[in-house]
Amino acid sequence: MKVFKFGGASVNSTTAVKNVRSILERYAEQQLVLVFSAMGKTTNALENITTAAYGNHPDTGIMLDNLKSYHLEIAGGLFPDPHHPVYGQMQEIFNRIQSLTKETNCPFDEFYDRIVPSGELLSTTIVSNYLCESGLDPWLVPACDIIVTDPRFRDAAINWSETEKRITEKVAAPILTGEKKIIITQGFIGATADGRMTTLGREGSDFTASILAFCLNAGEVIVWKDVDGLLNGDPAIFQNLVKIDHISYYDVIELAFFGAKILHPKTIKPLQNKSIPLRIKSFFHPESDGTLINNQSPGEMDVPFLIKKQNQVLISFVSKDFSFIAEDKLHQLFGVFNQLNIKVNLMQNSAISFSIIINHPGHKLEELLGILRNDFDIRYNEGLELLTIRNFNEPELNSLIAGKKVLLEQRSRRTIQLAYLS
Repeated sequence: MKVFKFGGASVNSTTAVKNVRSILERYAEQQLVLVFSAMGKTTNALENITTAAYGNHPDTGIMLDNLKSYHLEIAGGLFPDPHHPVYGQMQEIFNRIQSLTKETNCPFDEFYDRIVPSGELLSTTIVSNYLCESGLDPWLVPACDIIVTDPRFRDAAINWSETEKRITEKVAAPILTGEKKIIITQGFIGATADGRMTTLGREGSDFTASILAFCLNAGEVIVWKDVDGLLNGDPAIFQNLVKIDHISYYDVIELAFFGAKILHPKTIKPLQNKSIPLRIKSFFHPESDGTLINNQSPGEMDVPFLIKKQNQVLISFVSKDFSFIAEDKLHQLFGVFNQLNIKVNLMQNSAISFSIIINHPGHKLEELLGILRNDFDIRYNEGLELLTIRNFNEPELNSLIAGKKVLLEQRSRRTIQLAYLS
């Protein structure tokens, strides 16, 4: 049994959806579990809709109409009959989104998790109907029925025992009994035990595939991307990149932690626990080998890995009484970070100050400052970039930061991180 994850770029058009069908033909004799992300940049669009709706912005309806038009265009190329059931199913999802945009009497993170996962619901509705039309007869299992989480919205933790039980019942059983060869579900989405929708964090579809592979004892996970494998940087940002044929779980976890757009940071651990290999392959060139990720290290890697995170904030806290930033102060600070679900990308401390680099948290920035202003003098800089180079060398570093105003720098044996004005 294999678990496939198809990201947004792999289903961003009518042609792309048809290409998924051609990829599946290569695995006609395999038992497959397919995990789909939202189509194209749908998650970004839904995030914008969510923010607009929560602020009662008058353009919310127009933004939703644009998203609907995008999905209808894709569906129109796949289902010429305007009376095909898929259109009614899509309309139900859009009616639900429209209704939810008016229900703003809850914390923003919960509001986000009610609306943004609709992208995955739309993509799997379209793809599952198309695969049925083309004779593959998949079974669509809603992720909310199998991925059980706690109620920490936008970064939910998995209830592994209940999730494994449900995946065994609803996914493994129909495959093992021969009832179905292909199961489809949504990435990124879970639900609490009482049925409230949650999400697993941005890019969480990778993690969903990993959860399923772990619970199903899958033979392999394949993540389908628009590149031929793992590159040593984001091709949208860096030039002259090289492909990595083989890399260990350990190195991938490190790179994902620093923000490399390889996999969701939580993806690897469940696979490592059961030694399930993961392969990154190109949906443009499915015949190629891609990049293999497993527990066998290929040896010391000297290729520099380049990672850039944009829209960063540097915040420095200084104790007002000039007392040391020791365990009690750190406990207070991290308690607030945890309360607001703010992740720290880099930290640095001196005797009486403590600095962090974080992704810009939007409206939570003022909330964070308001909670801590009574106890700390606070300075912050917005509009930064955080550059991480693993296996760095000085010439590479100097060329990348030439002319940049570096505000914070941190080095270890193999890695350097610098925050600078973008």
